[in-house]
Amino acid sequence: MKQTRSVEDYLEAILMIQQEKGICRSIDVATHLNYSKPSVSVAMHNLENDGSITRAADGSLLLTDKGLAIAKSVLDRHRFLTSFFREIGVDPVVAEQDACGMEHSISEESFSKLRAWYEATHPNATEE
Repeated sequence: MKQTRSVEDYLEAILMIQQEKGICRSIDVATHLNYSKPSVSVAMHNLENDGSITRAADGSLLLTDKGLAIAKSVLDRHRFLTSFFREIGVDPVVAEQDACGMEHSISEESFSKLRAWYEATHPNATEE
């Protein structure tokens, strides 16, 4: 399965829900993303076939190493970009929306350079 924005959104949502609740089910993903249950069901089937997730006996969704790596990367970009935008004065709602879009489109090179620049110019940022 090609790593698309949709795939990244699903995997990021699973990770966020797991971090918040400790467990994630398809219905949680549907609610979180405001998608229909059938759409999420199809996506979870595709992610399972792709090897990005597995399902536990109780039906909960588990990220594989592959899925977790993608989810962590997207969530890391999301959190950094949201924080960065808020720090430079962007309205929190707009910062969140912009981060959601940019987290998928920014290249790894640009993101790592932006983060390195930020950390170099804000030495105490990682301690906050």
